[in-house]
Amino acid sequence: MMYKLKFLLIITVLQANICKKTDIPKDISKCIVEKIAEIKADKVWNPPGSIWQYEYNEQTVYYIPSRCCDIPSILIDGNCNTICSPNGGFIGNGDGKCKDFFEKRRNEKLIWKDNRK
Repeated sequence: MMYKLKFLLIITVLQANICKKTDIPKDISKCIVEKIAEIKADKVWNPPGSIWQYEYNEQTVYYIPSRCCDIPSILIDGNCNTICSPNGGFIGNGDGKCKDFFEKRRNEKLIWKDNRK
């Protein structure tokens, strides 16, 4: 039941975004737009949600910083496949699968930031 409600909420947010001007770059994949809709369907994160684009290990990746406390960050590819959690989590070091992300990432670009209050 909860999944159905979340799905309906995401669809509603997506439809609302189609009908109004958005500051999301036009060349961003559909799954990244859906990630943004998921974040917007949730209560405002602390710190506010954001999605950053980088080049890492010769591919374009998207970094979603931790939303709070012990929740790990997420690094995904252009198809929204999870690569790793670079930081955050209980001890703050992520899942250890991409320890070099912060040293090797290049070409930082803010894709979206939640401006809700």
